[in-house]
Amino acid sequence: MTSTHAHDEPTAEEVHTARRGLLLYFGVVLLGSVPLLYLIISAGAPIEQQLEYILALMWTPAIASIVARVGNGEGFDDLSFRLRDREVAVRVLQAILFPFVVGAIAYGAAWGLGLAEFSAPVGTSDPLSAFAGELLFAATIGAVVGVISAAGEEIGWRGYMASRLVTAGVPAPVLTGGVLWGCWHVPAILTGQYAAGPSRVLSAILFVVVAVSVTVLWSAWTFETGSIWPAILGHSAWNAVIQGPFDTFSSGELATTWVGESGLFVVAATIVVVAVLVSDRFANRVGSKREPFP
Repeated sequence: MTSTHAHDEPTAEEVHTARRGLLLYFGVVLLGSVPLLYLIISAGAPIEQQLEYILALMWTPAIASIVARVGNGEGFDDLSFRLRDREVAVRVLQAILFPFVVGAIAYGAAWGLGLAEFSAPVGTSDPLSAFAGELLFAATIGAVVGVISAAGEEIGWRGYMASRLVTAGVPAPVLTGGVLWGCWHVPAILTGQYAAGPSRVLSAILFVVVAVSVTVLWSAWTFETGSIWPAILGHSAWNAVIQGPFDTFSSGELATTWVGESGLFVVAATIVVVAVLVSDRFANRVGSKREPFP
């Protein structure tokens, strides 16, 4: 998804087009998300039992981006699904490994300090082997299947919104995009439907911090490779690995305070790992007005 807007000073017409596209995009995201969130929240059932609503919600950003592209006359030339490229393949591999590193640091610390218990599901005879098997499944089949839902979000958030925020001249576009994406999840967190710990307000704040952190990483790889695949598979792998084996094998009264997508250790580990992965790239670009980093 290479965009000349990320490297060249945009013209007044390009700025106007980007701003008009963003208005269309956010308008459709809002119109599509509100009724779906209402259905999800009012159902009162665990979110994993409402897959049809969740899938529809996760594809709202992609649909919004299509409406914006067509309605704004932008076309699809900047949306690339190129995968057969060494640079893209390397970033995809890193994107898949990223949640393993975060999980190992965050959950390992929580288990080691006794703040959460490493416990296998009932009936598991060999917890370590079962955990390893679940991790392998999450990194392969889980990540591939997860593309079905993750693509819906990434085609919209990173595939459309990210570059338009840059072209439109929005201050700190990557950070702003991360906050907007994180806030999109907040209603489900505040109602206890998703990623909520003992304090729902604190969980919502911490989740937004995680969202901003991974947005920096996935946006960097999207701009760098010109392909949406690192973001899609990074998002898919994150859901499969963190929400899968790491959460499944963690228990304890205060476990969700420390681990889970809004857990303090997960937040801290995500920030640190992202900082390490993008530090050189960020340092080289932070002084340039032409680059899409805050």
